[in-house]
Amino acid sequence: MSNTNSRTSQRQVRHARLRQKLSGNAARPRLAIFRSAKHIYAQAIDDAQGRTLAAASTLDEEVKKSLKGYTGNKDAAKAVGKAIAQRLTQLGIAEAVFDRGGNRYHGRVRALADSAREAGLKF
Repeated sequence: MSNTNSRTSQRQVRHARLRQKLSGNAARPRLAIFRSAKHIYAQAIDDAQGRTLAAASTLDEEVKKSLKGYTGNKDAAKAVGKAIAQRLTQLGIAEAVFDRGGNRYHGRVRALADSAREAGLKF
């Protein structure tokens, strides 16, 4: 069986296509999202220097404390969105470029984005 049609490889192709258009800098970093079955990760990346400015995930201790149990749901994504927005505002960054990582803008990805917007991040 060929691996070219797997869900992961299709997502990677979509993400590569998105990355041709998206790029972040120090003033407006790229907010990259990665979603697994159990966790969700977000990091703000300055592509000009190749540096991660801030990161948050369901594995962080402060995010874990706000969650009750399972980390692969919308509530967990909302907590991660709020955490990454707070960390970026502490760095003095108010805007970002949203990189959905080849995933549909739906469910946990949308919940994370909406939560980050509510916490004051613009994209």
